[in-house]
Amino acid sequence: MKTLFSVLLLLVTVALQAQTTGETKKPSPEMLVLKQVSYDFGKIQQGRPVTHLFEISNAGTEDLRIENVQASCGCTTPEWSTDPVKPGGISIIKVGYNAASEGPFQKTVTIIFNGSQTKTIQISGTVFKAAATSAPSNSSISLLKQSNQ
Repeated sequence: MKTLFSVLLLLVTVALQAQTTGETKKPSPEMLVLKQVSYDFGKIQQGRPVTHLFEISNAGTEDLRIENVQASCGCTTPEWSTDPVKPGGISIIKVGYNAASEGPFQKTVTIIFNGSQTKTIQISGTVFKAAATSAPSNSSISLLKQSNQ
């Protein structure tokens, strides 16, 4: 019985120490800060690619290294600098969307930085079909021109 009590007391002590240790640790400050996490292009014409610039800043105390930026599909193309972002510095991620398919869209882009940390940004909008031909010619205009001469 004494052994069982000793084991239980030891487990409770270890659990309390683990909980106390977890409470005293301060969470690390957010390193990569996004000025905006999403952008809505609104209505865009089919066949006309669009881009948006996402601003990021380094709120940490060490260099921020963007290792990769991955789009959720091939119709979305991210561009970024591989240069480290110094503490307090800013950088830009340019996200392009090829508006080939008609209808609403919502795409995500994952930013991978400093090892395995990630942040996600999102673009959305609605692609409308462009008119097949230009406006028809107006024959009344030539009649008006003749009557005014």
